Amino acid sequence: MISSKNLNELGDIGSLRKLLKSLATLDLIMSPEWESRYYSFNSQWDKGEELGSMRNGMGDEFFVWFNKAGCFIKGFDHESAISSWSTQGQSLWPNIYQGVPTQLSAALKEPAFAIENVSFAFWRLREDPSWSRSDFPLPESEDPDGSEYLLEILNGKPSTYQDFAEEYYEEDIPLAPIRDIYAHAPITTKTIEYLNPCITIEDIAEELVEIGYPEEL
Repeated sequence: MISSKNLNELGDIGSLRKLLKSLATLDLIMSPEWESRYYSFNSQWDKGEELGSMRNGMGDEFFVWFNKAGCFIKGFDHESAISSWSTQGQSLWPNIYQGVPTQLSAALKEPAFAIENVSFAFWRLREDPSWSRSDFPLPESEDPDGSEYLLEILNGKPSTYQDFAEEYYEEDIPLAPIRDIYAHAPITTKTIEYLNPCITIEDIAEELVEIGYPEEL
């Protein structure tokens, strides 16, 4: 499973970007009301920048910021052992952002990311062969920073979103349209009917453009 102890399971930058767009698109269809969604993606965040995010409404979140140089991930499990909410004085865990490349350091100054609320941070430049994190020892526990808990959804398996959505929306959801959206297949009327017959493609067209789905190649 993806975690600070096993970053090899996290896909490359391109795969992660595609997956986050899929998750945001699925949540858009399932929940047209933005406030009720977990996952979002803004392909027009800023010039040369894109942002994927998750918020569960209970204080946990992650942000995945992309620029031309690479990708920066900041996550926050508020109940984790190294959460800034768990440390004395609500301070950052020592050295948690140490080693963030200069090319990605603008993320550390972005107010929207609530950079002081953190339990894990990873990064990768486009030329890097793998993901990196600050080299500090993690406390001895099963999931000390909450990364395994929060990042399971990024394993690339459509069934993982299906499990999440069936629990969250309390209804049976077919796997086939989820697979199609994970593959960035065109969204059809039938896709919408399978997932949420209460809306039309026209209802979500503007937000699909913001997400950047489908990708124009």
